[in-house]
Amino acid sequence: MLGGAGVLLGVAAAPAQAAEVAYATECIPPAISGLPPVQGTTKVEITAPAEAKVGDEVEIVWKFVQAASKNPDILDLGENTIQPSGTLKAAGAQTSDVAMQGPRENPPIPKGGDMKLSDMKGKVKLTAPGEVSLTPGAYNINVNKPISTDTKCSPKETVKPAATIKVTAAGGSSGGTTGGEPTTDPTEPTADPTEPTGEPTPSASETGGDDGGTSTGGGTGGGGGQTDFTGKEVQVPYECKTPIGDKEATSPVQIDATKNGGSFDLTVQFKKSVMDSPADIPEDSVKPSMEVALGGADKGTVHVEGPANSEAIKSGDPIEIPDLKGTYKPGASGESTLSPGVLTIEALGTTTTCTPARTEVSLTLDTTEQASGASGGGSTGGSAGGSAGGSSTDGGLAATGAEDQGALKALGLVAGTALLLGGAVFTFMPGRRAR
Repeated sequence: MLGGAGVLLGVAAAPAQAAEVAYATECIPPAISGLPPVQGTTKVEITAPAEAKVGDEVEIVWKFVQAASKNPDILDLGENTIQPSGTLKAAGAQTSDVAMQGPRENPPIPKGGDMKLSDMKGKVKLTAPGEVSLTPGAYNINVNKPISTDTKCSPKETVKPAATIKVTAAGGSSGGTTGGEPTTDPTEPTADPTEPTGEPTPSASETGGDDGGTSTGGGTGGGGGQTDFTGKEVQVPYECKTPIGDKEATSPVQIDATKNGGSFDLTVQFKKSVMDSPADIPEDSVKPSMEVALGGADKGTVHVEGPANSEAIKSGDPIEIPDLKGTYKPGASGESTLSPGVLTIEALGTTTTCTPARTEVSLTLDTTEQASGASGGGSTGGSAGGSAGGSSTDGGLAATGAEDQGALKALGLVAGTALLLGGAVFTFMPGRRAR
């Protein structure tokens, strides 16, 4: 009886086998990163039953033995934000593509730290007797915060089989068909940003004040009984310094004002969206602000800001910049000019700063000096500014790590032109880093 039980156990549970294989790999970072492909080596271990019968559905485990590349020195990756998927090739007695996927489980990975990827698993139903070889192939790494990004890795050489299953016929059946139940490669979303065009739009109407003010390089007003003043739409060339190079874009901007006692309530409008979103952007994750540059009689800046996006922005949808609002308390009497100035975007835990290449006056107001007014500094809590030229204090992008442990290095909105500037962290296996 014991001998018979041993025979039964031997048939029901064939021993598992595990074998390692390494192969040259090319990994393609997300399109929005602007980074080139990276060449390196992937090393994995494949575990599968050594023996099985026709009709069995067997489980296969793909283990990433070693991440040859560390996490780039860009962003910390949060806990449970990384999910691998891939394709295992079955060949020999039957051919099929076996879909593999691991759970979104990983420890926090600091900048420069070793990558930790979960084990991937998949199943294949055996359909023919003989030997079935198992060979790892392409795989995809997804990082889901702050937005979903994918790095696609594929073999650059012929990969050796990592394991072989000996399949025996069940009940004398030959099972003589080839081709198992093929599965498709994991879905790999792409994000191809559209180049900003900077294409101008028709100018807004200009209204003069009751005092007969005229438009000279911008809307003019402020005297008499007039309360609403419409600025001139101007084309503002912005320059942004980013970790992956300099970015430039021209955007139509208009500054309007409403008189409120001795002060003015300002509204800065971005007249059009000039690109579609290259990726899904979560709600309440993008907040723009600007330092409106003062000139003429007055000097300094006026801080205006807009609300965070109230709804998620889907990939392919136009990115709309909300109106920016603030209060201008004049610091000098006379004709004061207002021009679009330094633009700041707080997005996904990062800060992006873009500076106008030149000053373009949108609105001129007749102002009367107020106590604690702007002249030479920031008005109503805006940051202290210099001249009307509106240069930034640091000259470019503040390269900070994402507070929510995200996948983007920076997301810049360039005055109505959205530029996803970030080097989206790509969690790849190759041996060399891109930078």
